Amino acid sequence: MAEGRGALLLVFLVSVAATATFAAGKKRAYIVYMNAAHKPAVQATHEEWYQAHLQSLSIDPARHLLYAYSAAARGFAALLHPDHVDLLRRHPSVLNLHPDTRLTLHTTRSPQFLGLTPWPAGIRRSFDSTATTDVIIGVLDTGVWPESPSFDDAGLPAVPSRWRGACEPGVDFSPSLCNRKLVGARSFNRGFHAAEDEGREVRVSARDTDGHGTHTASTAAGAAVANASLLGYASGVARGMAPGARIAAYKVCWSNGCYGSDILAGIDQAIADGVDILSLSLGGSSAPFSRDPVAVGAFSAVQHGIFVSCSAGNSGPARSSLTNTAPWVATIGAGTLDRDFPAYVQLSNGERFAGLSLSSEEEGIVNQTLAVVYGMGVQSGSNSSKFCMPGTLDPNAVRGKVVLCDRGINARVEKGQVVKDAGGAGMILANGAANGEELVADSHLLPTVAVGAKNGDLIREHISSSSNPTVTLSFRGTVLGVQPSPVVAAFSSRGPNMVVPELLKPDLIGPGVNILAGWTGSTGPTGLAKDNRRSPFNIMSVLPFLAGTSMSCPHISGVAALLKAAHPDWSPSAIKSALMTTAYTEDNTGAPLVDAAGGSAATPWSYGSGHVDPQKALSPGLIYDIKTDDYVAFLCSLDYPAGHIQAISQSPNTNCSRRLSNPGNLNYPSFSVVFGRKSRRIVKFNRELTNVGVPSSVYFVNVSGPPTVKVSVKPTKLVFSRIGQKLSYKVSFASSTTKAGEAREVAFGWISWMNKEHRVRSPVSFRWWQW
Repeated sequence: MAEGRGALLLVFLVSVAATATFAAGKKRAYIVYMNAAHKPAVQATHEEWYQAHLQSLSIDPARHLLYAYSAAARGFAALLHPDHVDLLRRHPSVLNLHPDTRLTLHTTRSPQFLGLTPWPAGIRRSFDSTATTDVIIGVLDTGVWPESPSFDDAGLPAVPSRWRGACEPGVDFSPSLCNRKLVGARSFNRGFHAAEDEGREVRVSARDTDGHGTHTASTAAGAAVANASLLGYASGVARGMAPGARIAAYKVCWSNGCYGSDILAGIDQAIADGVDILSLSLGGSSAPFSRDPVAVGAFSAVQHGIFVSCSAGNSGPARSSLTNTAPWVATIGAGTLDRDFPAYVQLSNGERFAGLSLSSEEEGIVNQTLAVVYGMGVQSGSNSSKFCMPGTLDPNAVRGKVVLCDRGINARVEKGQVVKDAGGAGMILANGAANGEELVADSHLLPTVAVGAKNGDLIREHISSSSNPTVTLSFRGTVLGVQPSPVVAAFSSRGPNMVVPELLKPDLIGPGVNILAGWTGSTGPTGLAKDNRRSPFNIMSVLPFLAGTSMSCPHISGVAALLKAAHPDWSPSAIKSALMTTAYTEDNTGAPLVDAAGGSAATPWSYGSGHVDPQKALSPGLIYDIKTDDYVAFLCSLDYPAGHIQAISQSPNTNCSRRLSNPGNLNYPSFSVVFGRKSRRIVKFNRELTNVGVPSSVYFVNVSGPPTVKVSVKPTKLVFSRIGQKLSYKVSFASSTTKAGEAREVAFGWISWMNKEHRVRSPVSFRWWQW
């Protein structure tokens, strides 16, 4: 079932409890001077305005606002954390601020959820904001809305002199719109034009009229913006993962999607311009790497020392639904945040069902009891009306009522428009079995509550069995601290990897559900032509029209920028290894990560190595490094024609004189063991670890796996004497089964190298072919 119009597939902005914010750091009194001309008319007094600023930082004015000045100055004094100070300093309404002689103190949701804000002692120095200003993230997407407050360059130093990019003029896009934050903007559309038989006119420009590119770019490196929200939802301070990093936008996606030639041209230009990180929240293919322009372009980027982050895809929970599976890219899946937007459906029999909504209590039908209908189509017996397809609802049957619509076939937000056009007063959007209990937030054109498959079935049953069914919809706004979280998103694409079964993908997951970030001024939150609302921010996960895990990918891109700033000499594979081997697999209740698709325990086929942990990735202890020649040997093991390998490696001298005995022998931070015929009941791999921790360190191996497999690692202890030293180990996996069917089709385990300071952990997937 399709909910997208392309192959595209995440800064989460939210307020945080004041007590949690101040617990991590020492507070101090600050005096903040405000530009009175910026006071919004909705706030009657300056004091209310000052209070709103504090509330946007999740600071309780009643407890922390010391003074609201009116005669001596326009401003206020308040107790702030240091991070709050930095955010206020960058806000356009703040003229100046300085500490009082007594105390010190500073937040947003996504960085806070990832442990990036407030900075713990030591971490702040390592993730140095000055160093990140030298890092440039190239975002290949639908372009950029340069007027977004997320691209404000206040406080940033001059653009690095090594930068060779440009801000290209285009329709409704002047080069002057670029600045020290948005350092480049280009567009590529020749492939799109060539594929358009109708020869439709395209406004050639890097300007983002879709919203997706602005959202992903601001998620990766957006500047701090106070009072950010989507129509009041997820309010707080918005900032990207690496707010000090620079952004270069490459528009490669147009109205009908993204063409390989345009993507490759964008990567080509980004390399020439001098980016450090490439973020591609768009779908690759499941074809061999030689036919995948993303894989080909990314190989060259990695050769130039550029870290490449790609979305895994949005075709979960189906097995083998991954895209972007090349080992030289980071393949990113999606998980949830600990934030939600609860809403409720109460039936006439008194039963109450929890759901999710971005509707507000001001939208007219809150707490009103209204008739509810399902399948009221203009054509009797047609199932199209149950999906609320355009033109299928009978206005006489739905006018003034709440309509239940099944999720699937057409876009979620389009269903809301169909209901509204037919005169419906509200909508219940019910998941089917394919979507399970996972809920995604959309800002529908009418009051809407989304419910999971189980609740949807119960509501359908009530409607069909009642003579006069009614419902009452209610909305709770934004709620933080949701448990369990993170949860693996049902839509996140899964393994096993069908391109190379011996390579475990995805690599890891990051926040990717219901993410608030910058948005285009060209369209409303739904992206529908009839949506006249405008907001500088939007909440997205699975876009109403676009498909893919795009919200999680830029989170990893931004975190990679932080690691690049902290370790400028690390290779792209070193950065990826650090992200993977330090990822976690337990939620905020201490239980194993859950899969939203069915509520059972998730596996490495859905989360790879686990959920990203930026703080631990900063100091992984050991890394699995990979050189370009190793990737060529990997390609040779796939038995690709020599010409195909040369096209990827851009080396005419590649002759496969060196090849891996097994594609799984690549020095990768994870393992995928495939047992085949009887002769393949034993699989052996070699790995090499590089010490990036303390000079003298000792690591011991810890192994877990299914009872049907004996795992042997030699040696069991690694003794390092210096930083940069490399030590190897061998691992043997022996299946103890003698007949087909005695082993599970798939199982999982872990290989960890541990000492008191570090745990360098690698997931292992086991798969048995039928003998």
